[in-house]
Amino acid sequence: MGRRYGLRGPWVLRGLDLDLPAHTLVRIEGANGVGKSTLLRLLAGIDAPTEGRITGRPRTAYVPERFPAALPFTAAGYLTHLGRVHGLPAAEAAARGQEWLARFGAAGYARTPLAELSKGTSQKVAVAQALLAGPDLLVLDEAWTGLDTEARGALDRAVAERAADGATVVFVDHDPGRLAGAVGLAYRLEDRTLTPVPASPGDDGPRVRIEATGRPSAALPPELPGAPAVERDAGNPAAIRLTTSAAYSDPLLHALLTARPPWHITGLSQLPAPVPASVPAAAPAVAAVDMTPRPAPGAGPTGTTDAGPETVSRPARPTRPALPVLPPGRRTAAATRYQAALLTRSQRWLAPLLLYAAFLGIGVRAGQPLLDSLGYAAAALLPVAAWLVRLCVTQEPPAARAVTAAAVGPSRAHCASLLTGLGYALALGGAGTGAVLLMSAPVSTDHTVAVPLLPAALAGLLAAACSALLGGAVGALCTRPVLRRHGWSLAATVSAALLALVTDGSPAKAAVTDLVTGSLTGTVRLPLLPAAGAAVVAVAVAALTARLAALRE
Repeated sequence: MGRRYGLRGPWVLRGLDLDLPAHTLVRIEGANGVGKSTLLRLLAGIDAPTEGRITGRPRTAYVPERFPAALPFTAAGYLTHLGRVHGLPAAEAAARGQEWLARFGAAGYARTPLAELSKGTSQKVAVAQALLAGPDLLVLDEAWTGLDTEARGALDRAVAERAADGATVVFVDHDPGRLAGAVGLAYRLEDRTLTPVPASPGDDGPRVRIEATGRPSAALPPELPGAPAVERDAGNPAAIRLTTSAAYSDPLLHALLTARPPWHITGLSQLPAPVPASVPAAAPAVAAVDMTPRPAPGAGPTGTTDAGPETVSRPARPTRPALPVLPPGRRTAAATRYQAALLTRSQRWLAPLLLYAAFLGIGVRAGQPLLDSLGYAAAALLPVAAWLVRLCVTQEPPAARAVTAAAVGPSRAHCASLLTGLGYALALGGAGTGAVLLMSAPVSTDHTVAVPLLPAALAGLLAAACSALLGGAVGALCTRPVLRRHGWSLAATVSAALLALVTDGSPAKAAVTDLVTGSLTGTVRLPLLPAAGAAVVAVAVAALTARLAALRE
């Protein structure tokens, strides 16, 4: 695959072929500015390759280098929302969030607003959101940056556990000794492609020997983290010694102590670093970056390794029950709930609401003809809907948006923003229509013909929906990923909203015109065709911008 920015921009990555197996820690090295973050964003699904393709991507979580605090949630509230986006029930998401905060030493900040957290504690929240759902692909872009020593050690152990439980972990870190001894593959990014990195004497890191005893007839669990080497005491069949990387020591101890029957730990010691491992073989040339989970090399159909009696395979099952893969509709719904909570808590909806209220206060008076007032209320909703959609699309800081995009895909994350803005606009339109029905007189313009109230209400709601849909399309086209500069985006939004109201053939103009002309004779015309046209335009724009969101993030 390859990736570049812009139609004629320089290539950041080109001709890259890579296979990422399960049960593997993959380190990416390289100088600053060579495209490591670009590669990680591609693997996480945040961006799409310019050429080539990525296949087999499993459930994914992403941790940016620096996580933004400008989100109107507490630490626990944010983790609950992201857990639901990943597919967890709300109660389980909240419980797992608390567990991971405690593990990183941040349990005392669970109810603290993110904006009040330090940089290090915010990064703990970012790491927790990625780990709480047990992803099958974990992508870490210098996730250790800003963490204290204890939290870095906790993240080391958590990452080793994820790989031991069957996940693929791809990470970049400025510390060349990070996860030494646990890394399965290492690559250096240079000249726009990847080169396998040979292991150096310092790469294998410290190793740990665990001594344990069990019942004479007890067998080791069939799957142990870290693929430890196992030695048995010929004089004492109940005693064993297991040697593994220090990064896997905690998961291995946990597996022994929780086995049935449990093993008793009698000794724990650190050993010198072993002889360097061989250079990882280059991945075969393929037409795509393939992340389909595979058994470890040498594994049979059951996932066990045929390497003789002195080794034990890495585990093939997660420590928690696997999360169900939510269908696209439910994943988008979960992301929409998060976006709606984000907009509500940020109170950015207040300015569009006040603008719409001002429009109604200026243009709607008690006793005015009903259909005229409904047409005015519908027309006033169009620029307000465009504003609300722009707010929803841009309300997340880039790093938080990348986290959401990795969880559900950039297209679904973008659609969730559009649906949130449109939902608020429709709610405003319904409230405005209700206010007009209460204040206006159900008569024609000359007050000589009575207007039926229920058909008029239905016509007003359809006209409001038409304006909301078209306004949402205007807002989607006048912000990222189509227009990125704020000045151009704002000017385009105002201009496009006015054109949508006055241009012949516009569904919004047709719906408003039907109401106003019907008021002259007291005839109610349901704007069914304009509403259908507005819906078609809104769906087409949503599909286009969602696709662009994946290509141009």
